[in-house]
Amino acid sequence: MQSQVRKTVWVCVLLAAWALVGCSARTPSLPPPDPNPMDRETYRIGVTDVLQISVWKNPELDVIVPVRSDGKISFPLLDDVQAEGLMVMELKAILTRELAEYITAPDVTVIVREMNSQFVSVMGAVPKNVRIPLTRDLRVLEAIAMAGGFNTFADKKHIRIVRRGPDGEEVEFRFDYNAYIKGKAPGTNIVLQHGDMVIVAE
Repeated sequence: MQSQVRKTVWVCVLLAAWALVGCSARTPSLPPPDPNPMDRETYRIGVTDVLQISVWKNPELDVIVPVRSDGKISFPLLDDVQAEGLMVMELKAILTRELAEYITAPDVTVIVREMNSQFVSVMGAVPKNVRIPLTRDLRVLEAIAMAGGFNTFADKKHIRIVRRGPDGEEVEFRFDYNAYIKGKAPGTNIVLQHGDMVIVAE
């Protein structure tokens, strides 16, 4: 009886191990091409972004404000104004319309001073796990450098970039540092997108 129980347990362990292998053996996708600047979507304001807003000839209304966790900003005369999800020009139009009740022909300028809501994460065999704001194009190697480079135990041949697709599915790209440095893996030092996770294996 005990022998049968041990056999059953062992079979369960093997099945679980195979399941883990199957999950970790996701087929990597081919590296995506560099984004075309003409195809980029217009930036949309997000939570934790910092905005600089000014109204011409009304310095008392010039403010630097963060986008709060509820997606709103605090602005003189108007109190709370929704900002998350809007393009800069959309927020400018809303502020201009609302301020027109108090100021004649307000001339509003909106600038995203800090783009904190879009970021990539670097983790694994690096000196520090970091979340890096995406304020410009950022490639895999530069992101790893911003995390302090590789630590002593890093497996530089096995670096994964995990990206969530438009339908919520995960897409994985691979980066072999040694091959790339030797010129054997062109195109793999890809431009990162918001939400990407760069995982350095040990």
